[in-house]
Amino acid sequence: MGHTLIEKIIMRNTGKASVKAGDIEIVKADRVMIHDIFIPFVADKFHEMGFTKVWDQDKVVLIYDHLVPTSAVEDVRHFQKGDAFVEEQGLTHVHRSDGICHQLMPEMGYARPGDIVFGTDSHTTTYGAVGCFSTGVGYTEMAAVLGTGEMWVRVPKTIRVNINGKLPKGVYAKDIILTLLGDLRADGATYATLEFHGDTVDAMSVASRMTIANMGIEAGAKAALFEPDEKTAAFSKVDYDSVKDLKADPDAVYDKVIDYKAEDFVPVMACPSKVDNIHPVSEVKGTSIDQVFIGSCTNGRLEDLQVAADILRGKHVAKYVKLIVTPASRSIYIEALEKGYIKDLAEAGAIITQPGCGLCCGRACGILTDGERVVATNNRNFLGRMGTNKVEIYLASPATAAMSALTGTIAAVEA
Repeated sequence: MGHTLIEKIIMRNTGKASVKAGDIEIVKADRVMIHDIFIPFVADKFHEMGFTKVWDQDKVVLIYDHLVPTSAVEDVRHFQKGDAFVEEQGLTHVHRSDGICHQLMPEMGYARPGDIVFGTDSHTTTYGAVGCFSTGVGYTEMAAVLGTGEMWVRVPKTIRVNINGKLPKGVYAKDIILTLLGDLRADGATYATLEFHGDTVDAMSVASRMTIANMGIEAGAKAALFEPDEKTAAFSKVDYDSVKDLKADPDAVYDKVIDYKAEDFVPVMACPSKVDNIHPVSEVKGTSIDQVFIGSCTNGRLEDLQVAADILRGKHVAKYVKLIVTPASRSIYIEALEKGYIKDLAEAGAIITQPGCGLCCGRACGILTDGERVVATNNRNFLGRMGTNKVEIYLASPATAAMSALTGTIAAVEA
């Protein structure tokens, strides 16, 4: 019996010749990530457990991103507790407003093909784009990993998703994952791995794969994985020969197989207030909006800013509409500056913010109030996510977001 990709990664980590869905295995963490919201709780629990030193200083990454810049007085405590833990433990992989944790981990080479990575955030599934088994844990689990370097996992079952063909004009990775969420529903992949295949997937950039892997958690997935290819190896700066064996076997056993034809996809949105409330943009076209947000660990990458800039270049956002653009990392911001995308967006009327989580987690820059409506490229549209619980959040691709900002109503790129 063959093995799925998640099984191959766990086998590589544990040295076992075979594992199967449902097995309980003890794995060694190749890297862990803690962000600023969780660091006080992790540090306190670490000490409460009796630990004095982290198991490996080089494998711990602390990222300040959710609370940058601070927008409430109590936020300062998180920086103080984080800084104290860094000094105590002698940590060196510390990023202060360099970008969003889920962008930085693969971008900086902390999460690589075949690795097992744990992070204190549900969207840690993002690193599956480079063939890394990455998943979110709570602060108690993270404290235990910091002290021991190990974590138990139940080997997830796997849902295989095949996508073949050429995507229509105006359709992007975000439309694919939103469509899948609509079909699976928010609990359709609970504690499963989503494993993506097909020539559409092969043609995708690593950035587009990150968009899809990022939102795997919205269906309850434990992981969302893409087999490493030469693009992955180049992005992660590893020798392809060292990871080319990380592929599912032809006779791997899947819990379910889902097949899509790329030509059938259309621009879609997650409508208020559930991530699986998916509708074609055509069904809500013309709905007036107050704000647009392009950014987050889902869609704040260079190709996303380029798509928006191409649509808005030489034009201006609609009257009374606020357009907020937040690059996912400092390096993306700089490259977008060099390529002129930031200039194009700024001239079109966009508000450009520093790299970070910002509006996605309801923090600095752009909070909305009762009755306002926003089109956003992030990953969640829950009640109260971006302001009061009477704000309507529509999730969409950067192209749909940019078109909506231009028209002042929900709109998509015409095929």
